[in-house]
Amino acid sequence: MTAAPAIDYESIFLHAPVGMCISDHRTIQASNDALAQMFGYTRSAMNGMSFQQLYPTMDEFLRTGDRIIPIMNAKGRYSDERIMRRASGELFWCHVTGHAMRATEPLGPGIWTFEDVSEKRPVTAELTPREREIAALLVEGKTSKAIGRQIDLSPRTVEMHRAKLMRKFAAATSSELVHKLVGLQQL
Repeated sequence: MTAAPAIDYESIFLHAPVGMCISDHRTIQASNDALAQMFGYTRSAMNGMSFQQLYPTMDEFLRTGDRIIPIMNAKGRYSDERIMRRASGELFWCHVTGHAMRATEPLGPGIWTFEDVSEKRPVTAELTPREREIAALLVEGKTSKAIGRQIDLSPRTVEMHRAKLMRKFAAATSSELVHKLVGLQQL
């Protein structure tokens, strides 16, 4: 009887078909080939890089961190779809999932995956950082009231941003807007 070959976890990590990294306090400690290709950096350039460089603006980086903390504290993991920025400056939709390695440190050591969903959901309109944030929450199916509570805005202000998004995406209804945001064709 022969022994099973040892599993090479480092090779699995480096060559996984989805972008992956290990982070600590929102700084990439190690990344794989898929992540480097997705964002347009080399793996060595990404190692030691702050996640801030992957966001369209500093404000979005800070607000996302504030949004992640209570969810990670409650669940130990976080997942959403958001607009990210490649090294070239190109914006794209990305599905992001993270898992805290220490329950007491939501932004401490963690494992994160990134999936480029831009083929299903292209960035077609010029959006402000706040509109990008609200668009991501609308895609999650949240109401204006829930969005307002989550990002500390009045529901009326969220509705004003939703109306601007509807104009930018030429959507007649909120449902049509969400369909356009997720890249589905309205029948």
